[in-house]
Amino acid sequence: MIKLRAIHLSSYALAALMFALASPFAISGPATGAPVAVSPQYDTTHVYVAPEDFDRFADSLVATFGGSKSKQGVFQVTPTPSQTISQLVLTPVGSVSVFGFKTPIPYPFGLEQTGYLVTDMDAAVRAARAHHADVVVSIFPDPIGRDAVISWPGGVHMQLYWHTSVPHYAPLQTIPESRVYVSPESAGAFAREFVAFSRGKILSDELRAPGIEIGRPSVTYRRIRLESNFGKITVLATDGQLPYPYGRELTGYEVSDLTATLTKGKAAGVTVLVEPYSAESRTAALVQFPGGYIAEIHSAAANPTATAQ
Repeated sequence: MIKLRAIHLSSYALAALMFALASPFAISGPATGAPVAVSPQYDTTHVYVAPEDFDRFADSLVATFGGSKSKQGVFQVTPTPSQTISQLVLTPVGSVSVFGFKTPIPYPFGLEQTGYLVTDMDAAVRAARAHHADVVVSIFPDPIGRDAVISWPGGVHMQLYWHTSVPHYAPLQTIPESRVYVSPESAGAFAREFVAFSRGKILSDELRAPGIEIGRPSVTYRRIRLESNFGKITVLATDGQLPYPYGRELTGYEVSDLTATLTKGKAAGVTVLVEPYSAESRTAALVQFPGGYIAEIHSAAANPTATAQ
């Protein structure tokens, strides 16, 4: 199975200078044209699993979070020859596109974390280019619409898609967050350009977030939270020296009762990799679903302070 799928000038003066240069609040330029984002329920985490794990993985998502599955089929979803089992899992806390390739996976598919529905594919690609995204796979047709793959500063890959027939999914109970790990040097550029592209906003930019959130309680790191009509993104700017499984989780899911959710997950074959811990406004755990998919699950913390694991 293929798994992809934060010195001294004085130090205060240098920190202020670096923040001014890298701050995502200084948007590089206004977005042009009409907004292209639709709504968070149409944005999916892309999960690649081995065909033999496919059903067990999809079932475990529904057992853990609730929801439903679309009809399963085998399709070519890449511009070059390939075949994959494909199914959409719709849960109240986020949607997942599941792929179980029966053939080798063409490059660069499998590197993208998310698929974002857009109102106009050509306009979306133009806007992405205008905000310094690379188009790593140019627009191509799929069985139900058109797609492209783009890459942002820091190497963050996303797939944009457009459907010939407008989809209609129920609104989410909570909006998941795409968890993006980048270097401190790339964090500001990624946040700046994606916010401009998506017509989004910065929810917070914490220069000294508690390191317990990345498995290193003795350090701090920079954490930026973004929100747009595409949904939420949490940018984790680290030195890359991360203990397993941090950096492997693709998405954070918000639930009302973390303990109850973990209990349901365990009964469906989900493994808890990081036991629940509290940091600032949430209690969170990291889990692995059957087939290898790693995710963060969190709920509002009863005592919003950082605690050791």
